[in-house]
Amino acid sequence: MQPQIVILICAVVLVIVSFIVWICSRYKKCPSDKIMVIYGSIGKNKDGTNRSAKCIHGGAEFVIPVFQSYSYLDLTPISIQVDLKNALSRQNIRIDVPSRFTVGISTEPGVMQNAAERLLGLQLSEIQELSKDIIFGQLRLIIATMDIEEINTDRDKFLAAVSSNVETELKKIGLRLINVNVTDISDESGYIAALGKEAAAKAINDAKRSVAEQERDGSIGEANAHMEQRIKVAEADSVAIQGENEAKMKIAMSDAALKEKEAEALKIATTAEKIQAAKALEESYAAEQAAELARRAKEQATLEADIIVRAEAKKKEMELEAEAEAEQLRRKAKGEADAIYAKMEAEARGVEEILKKQAAGFAEIVQSAGGDADAALKLLIADKLEELMRVQVDAVKNIKIDKVTVWDGGQNADGKTSTANFISGMMKSVPPLDEVFALAGMQLPNFLGQKTEQAKEPEQAE
Repeated sequence: MQPQIVILICAVVLVIVSFIVWICSRYKKCPSDKIMVIYGSIGKNKDGTNRSAKCIHGGAEFVIPVFQSYSYLDLTPISIQVDLKNALSRQNIRIDVPSRFTVGISTEPGVMQNAAERLLGLQLSEIQELSKDIIFGQLRLIIATMDIEEINTDRDKFLAAVSSNVETELKKIGLRLINVNVTDISDESGYIAALGKEAAAKAINDAKRSVAEQERDGSIGEANAHMEQRIKVAEADSVAIQGENEAKMKIAMSDAALKEKEAEALKIATTAEKIQAAKALEESYAAEQAAELARRAKEQATLEADIIVRAEAKKKEMELEAEAEAEQLRRKAKGEADAIYAKMEAEARGVEEILKKQAAGFAEIVQSAGGDADAALKLLIADKLEELMRVQVDAVKNIKIDKVTVWDGGQNADGKTSTANFISGMMKSVPPLDEVFALAGMQLPNFLGQKTEQAKEPEQAE
């Protein structure tokens, strides 16, 4: 056999063996402390939607190359320290509830699917923070529905409510609650401490009352026993010694003295018992008064806090309204300013456009006049001459003279009558064209005429 064929066969065998080993390596076994999550092309649910992942706890599964991949979820329990502070109870008293929760990823089919969808790829610290947020919210909710006496004395009821609510929320992200341990509950107002003192005082008073009752029963029983003994003895003595009257008298006197002493002893015992009972009641009343004062102080502090919170909220609301009103005024002023600016800008553009058109028209007139500016000016003045004359005539056209009385005495030295001079003076009140042009800073063109020397001399004389 040729060496090339042997090498080829060995290569083919090596490739086949490698492929088999690689295929076998895709058969993944899931440890007991983990959940294997297979994702990729998994298939469809019963409702026709694509499955997001396949969860396996224990056993093994073949992971299809290229189309599927896998990852693990750790089932190691997670311990979470929850130091809840200032939680508001149903009595509006804020308490501190330090506790420790132990949670872990659930292996229930539906909950395990939630864990695969929401926790896969998260670090342990991230899962711990997420769980802590859920626990904080549920703890506050449960405490708000319970009295402090229920939380402090009926721990089983409190823990059952915590377990039920917290585990319900944890299942939504794939976790389950393993253990809850609540340590000492405290409050800043001292309400719980007052409850403890009240219970201790009550227990002490009950114990003292029980001791006094037992001592009283013992004394009464002892006195009854002595009485029966003496009666029997006296009966026996009276039957046995009928003639010993003097002895019986002495016995009677002795019995009377003994009974007197016993009565005094009983009186002293009863007095001591009543004194102890009175002291116990006094201590109980003092404890109840202290608890009532603490409760009143707490209610007053809560009321003051509510008033302050409402005042701050009102102040914040007024500030926001003032800011909103100022913002509206600013926007309104800006809109008005923009409108004025746009109007002025439009007017400026209009004036600019008019001036440009006038300049262009004047340039065309100059061009039409062969480039002679004087000739162009003559053309403009000739065009406006009729309007100028009309303005001069309009100056005196609207003068109303109801009545003119003329006393004419004939001709004056200049050969004119007074009436002629009056009419001439009225016409002279209209300013000549040359004066109108002079007031405008211009000179009347030569083709409209010039003043003669005779016209200039009177002006110079004046």
